[in-house]
Amino acid sequence: MPSIEEIKEEARKLQEELVAWRRHLHQYPEVGLDVPKTAAFVAELLREFGLEVRTGVGGHGVVALLRGKKPGKTIAIRADMDALPINEETGLPFSSKIEGRMHACGHDAHMAMALGAAKLLSRHREELAGNVKFLFQPAEEGPGGAKPMIDDGALENPKVDAIVGLHTGCIWKSDKPGEVYVSHGPMMACLDRIDVTIKGKGGHGAMPHQAVDAIVIASCAISTLQSIISRELSPVEPAVVTIGKIEGGTAYNIISSDVRFCGTVRALKQELREFLDKRIHGILNGIVQGMRGELEYAYTYGYPPLVNDAEFTERFARVAKRVVGEENVKEIPEPTMGGEDMAYFLNEVKGTYFFLSSCNPNKGQIYPHHNSRFDIDEDILQLGVSLFCAAAIDYLES
Repeated sequence: MPSIEEIKEEARKLQEELVAWRRHLHQYPEVGLDVPKTAAFVAELLREFGLEVRTGVGGHGVVALLRGKKPGKTIAIRADMDALPINEETGLPFSSKIEGRMHACGHDAHMAMALGAAKLLSRHREELAGNVKFLFQPAEEGPGGAKPMIDDGALENPKVDAIVGLHTGCIWKSDKPGEVYVSHGPMMACLDRIDVTIKGKGGHGAMPHQAVDAIVIASCAISTLQSIISRELSPVEPAVVTIGKIEGGTAYNIISSDVRFCGTVRALKQELREFLDKRIHGILNGIVQGMRGELEYAYTYGYPPLVNDAEFTERFARVAKRVVGEENVKEIPEPTMGGEDMAYFLNEVKGTYFFLSSCNPNKGQIYPHHNSRFDIDEDILQLGVSLFCAAAIDYLES
């Protein structure tokens, strides 16, 4: 198999193609589960590289298999394909050609790097002891494409033994583009939702004693929910309960008969999200009943917490240090409460999800994810390819 330096040199030679792929994908963004043109572009290239390609996995997911000539295990490389419903304002010559859609989260770069890894590794299939499976999934931004792909057999035939994925951009503050950040455990939070309807009894605003004021009940309930975080959880246990939307009332002098609100719940542990579900329901039920109202409550379990396998992550970190230099591989200082459906894959097989910094203030790339001016330093594309390939080879050779 090629050495680390040989991998890096081969990846450097792919840089022009990587940029071209990324820019093409950037110009034609698709959102959610409906990504047919993106999937077709990815699948066509993978076939050109000589991989066995299956399309329509869990919808518009793409699974490609590179079979090594020698027997061994199977490692997966995952990339997300969807964009966001944002109107691009970067002014780049390859800006989105689709009004109201933009790759504002780096998924175009993720795809380019995974495609580069597929092309590079396909040249060494004769030396591979095992297989590399490439998973291109839609709907990472919602409603989620990983689980439908898993349900449709993406991790089977052959069975995936380990998985690696990355995110690029500026999630964690970095000193320069090309730095690698790893986490040996919990890295991102669950992505859950609550929907609440409180029913009271409408009436005249000047005669509150004849009504049951749903707005007063909702106000008390929303304020009290925050006591779960401040008084029922350990101060060092990260969790969030945020009410992001509330609707109720029709006029200034009418007591509202009902109020609806919804919000998000974030936690880094499965047992904690289950606790939050029970306590939110319990508090709401107690307050609403105590104030003579009726409650409708729904808790939707979204993406689970993303937890990396510590042993696999340590192995990846050692390989990454050989690729980008020991000084450029760092431990993530603290998890983010953002969610990521890579978590579904990591719930099924061991693996790691790492961060590859790509913001460069010298080039004006300072905007956060989901911003209409988000952009990346394309010089890191070859590094992503090198990291994917080196990790795959190291695992299969073990």
